[in-house]
Amino acid sequence: MPAPAPAPATDALDRANNDVVLIVDDVPDNLAVLHDALDESGYTVLVATNGETALQRAAQALPDIVLLDAMMPGMDGFEVARRLKAQPSTAAIPIIFMTGLTETEHLVAALEAGGVDYVTKPIKPKEVLARMNVHLQGARRARQEVRQAGQARNALDAFGYASITVRASDGKLMWQTPLARDLLRRYFGPPAPHLQNFAPPQVTEWLQHTLPLLATQASPQTEPPRLAVEQGAQRLSFRLHQQTGDSEGGGDWLIVMREVSDAAVVEAMSLSFKLTAREAEVLYWVVKGKTNRDIGDILGSSPATVKKHLERVYVKLGVETRTAAAGMAIGRIRQLHPQFEV
Repeated sequence: MPAPAPAPATDALDRANNDVVLIVDDVPDNLAVLHDALDESGYTVLVATNGETALQRAAQALPDIVLLDAMMPGMDGFEVARRLKAQPSTAAIPIIFMTGLTETEHLVAALEAGGVDYVTKPIKPKEVLARMNVHLQGARRARQEVRQAGQARNALDAFGYASITVRASDGKLMWQTPLARDLLRRYFGPPAPHLQNFAPPQVTEWLQHTLPLLATQASPQTEPPRLAVEQGAQRLSFRLHQQTGDSEGGGDWLIVMREVSDAAVVEAMSLSFKLTAREAEVLYWVVKGKTNRDIGDILGSSPATVKKHLERVYVKLGVETRTAAAGMAIGRIRQLHPQFEV
């Protein structure tokens, strides 16, 4: 019996009502039996008669599941599975091996190559359909979770909350939203080529330092310390949200980022104490605990110029010391901006 004509291998396949199945077998009769059974059950069926074609079809169409013959001339099914699992676009596709080899070592090899299940030959279509249904349900749930996670991340971006997922063991960025990518570049600069897929070292160090604290917290409601990176009167805060991967090596962690501008705080100090814009900026950085030299570096002035501004601030506030000026400023700021963080 001739093999059925393959369905078009295209990433435009309609998945609204049909799951897409790729059958890989070098025996035309096997292809025909499975094709007819799956087609009658409402699946969209693709076929391939060798390993190279299977890889091409999988890359183009991204099927929902693969039925893979273990023993084929040339590239066998084990190698096809390993290559599919090595590519990010096809790594999550469930693979069911079809094999006439029932020895334990062959079945173990199938699973080690990336298979989630196997059926033995001669093929029984009802058994294949039952096994497929189990794994397709899991795949559907995984796709739905990915879609929901993507929608949630986009919603966070829309409200100014960027998010990243970082692998705690080495700081690898598992994903990041567009806003998160922009903020990381703005605050930390473009990463070196070999660090393109990793969080900035400061973020990784904070994460690795914070995780042990979670285990010692008396109450799970206690929020772990945040990381704040300042850039002028703006700062980028990092907050641990939840663990998204398994706990091995510390797991993967969802981190929510928020950029906060204290420009309004500087303006409030200027109005409240009748300070010039530069005097208000100097007082702002005094509140932040910066030295005159630090403030000079931030504002592009000399420490002597900062000192002169600060002396005028003392007069206008009616105080004589740096500590008194900072205390008065903090009290007024917290009245006007309760969310302000020193």
